[in-house]
Amino acid sequence: MSDCTKCRGAGVNRREFLATSSALAITAVLTACGDGIGGSPTGPSNVSTTVTLANYAALGIVGGIAVISGAGTPIAVVRASTTQYRAFSLICPHQGTTVAISGTGFRCPNHGATFNVSGAWTGGQRTNGLFEFTVASNTTAGTITISS
Repeated sequence: MSDCTKCRGAGVNRREFLATSSALAITAVLTACGDGIGGSPTGPSNVSTTVTLANYAALGIVGGIAVISGAGTPIAVVRASTTQYRAFSLICPHQGTTVAISGTGFRCPNHGATFNVSGAWTGGQRTNGLFEFTVASNTTAGTITISS
């Protein structure tokens, strides 16, 4: 008995098999990729690090961006004004690739998502904005503390 005869005997024809298989494949893709935006709204947990600003020359000017080392997760700090700093996770919310500084913002090398200096998505692969950490500044000590 051929494989096709076995299928016909089981009540499944080629058209039904292909339709069911296609529907299952589409369901699997949609479940894996979600709405195409992805990302974790909560971001990295248990981050607490203090940064000495003098160790990062780029943070000496408004608009400067520096990648912070030693935090356990990739973080970028942006000097938003003379007194304000913002910190963002460099983990792309689409699929977890580490994004890089690109001009005055960030770019995911894996899918091309781009983000502005405020962490908002601006183009490429549609996704959420970058996760923003809480930043507390200590002007006397010349440090900032980044926490999640």
